[in-house]
Amino acid sequence: MPAASQPQMTMHSATSFNSFAEFYPYYLSEHSDRTCRRLHFVGTTLVMVLIVAAITTGSSWLWLAVPFAGYGFAWVGHFFFEKNRPATFQYPFYSLWGDFVMYKDMLTGKIAF
Repeated sequence: MPAASQPQMTMHSATSFNSFAEFYPYYLSEHSDRTCRRLHFVGTTLVMVLIVAAITTGSSWLWLAVPFAGYGFAWVGHFFFEKNRPATFQYPFYSLWGDFVMYKDMLTGKIAF
């Protein structure tokens, strides 16, 4: 693999990723604790349920609950079980994508639930 496609790391800067494929192994390493992954799974499930409910009922209150459900469970997992800083603070879009990919990987048994 050419050096240009490798994540770059220096003492004063965070790792940068050129693609989601480069980011996802890092994302998984930040979710090694099983309880943290389970909390992500619960939060992501709630997010999907809330979105469907908000669309079908037209309730704007349900839309407001979506980020609290998703981030609430995830952040409890990171701060209390994983004991790390959520990747979403630095990589918001890749992290959101990673959450749904990890969710799928947990559903299909690729990652231990």
